[in-house]
Amino acid sequence: KEYKLTYYTPDYETKDTDILAAFRVTPQPGVPPEEAGAAVAAESSTGTWTTVWTDGLTSLDRYKGRCYHIEPVAGEENQYIAYVAYPLDLFEEGSVTNMFTSIVGNVFGFKALRALRLEDLRIPPAYSKTFQGPPHGIQVERDKLNKYGRPLLGCTIKPKLGLSAKNYGRAVYECLRGGLDFTKDDENVNSQPFMRWRDRFLFCAEALYKAQAETGEIKGHYLNATAGTCEEMMKRAVFARELGVPIVMHDYLTGGFTANTSLAHYCRDNGLLLHI
Repeated sequence: KEYKLTYYTPDYETKDTDILAAFRVTPQPGVPPEEAGAAVAAESSTGTWTTVWTDGLTSLDRYKGRCYHIEPVAGEENQYIAYVAYPLDLFEEGSVTNMFTSIVGNVFGFKALRALRLEDLRIPPAYSKTFQGPPHGIQVERDKLNKYGRPLLGCTIKPKLGLSAKNYGRAVYECLRGGLDFTKDDENVNSQPFMRWRDRFLFCAEALYKAQAETGEIKGHYLNATAGTCEEMMKRAVFARELGVPIVMHDYLTGGFTANTSLAHYCRDNGLLLHI
């Protein structure tokens, strides 16, 4: 099956609503670059390895990805940049997960390619506006901490691993009492045997309120809600809100886009700041 007959369209003019991707492609020996680029466009959109009768039940011209330009990589042998345009209707609104499933999914195991790398991606406003974005910005953080006209001053508690929850809370108190605006968990701190998350949350909240009472200032601590499951992550965020701690944090690189979006929506609805 030749993909370039359908998916290589050098005359195509990109639309403002298209998602544009630039792939570095190394074709297998004997595979023309146009075929390789078209294969990327096909496999990351509507194509499959063979002809199926259900192709006639949809409009490929409306939904297919298009390889609209190919250029050799200067100084590299048998490497090309393939530019692919995807129509917006291929992707669920507000879902990074769905977008990346197509663009950086199965296509990377395609046998016509010896190597493939996503080099650049242009996401149009028509798609980016379907996302809520950060639950709150710096102005809301200043409002919550009542700090204006200067940089916020904070630190991460060290050593990041090994402290008991009680000693961890003591360090938080000393930092906040000493003049910092906020302290934060390290991203490695989740719920290890030496310090379970609920104990850490309780001791940090106690330290925060004690420092506030003694200084007369509003203080903050970034409680890491990252967990092994989305359910556990949300449980930790809910507990942080119940304690009145204004900030939670999440490691979205390991927690994943879906978990991060869910937590961002919760924080927006419940007045929590979210640090990632």
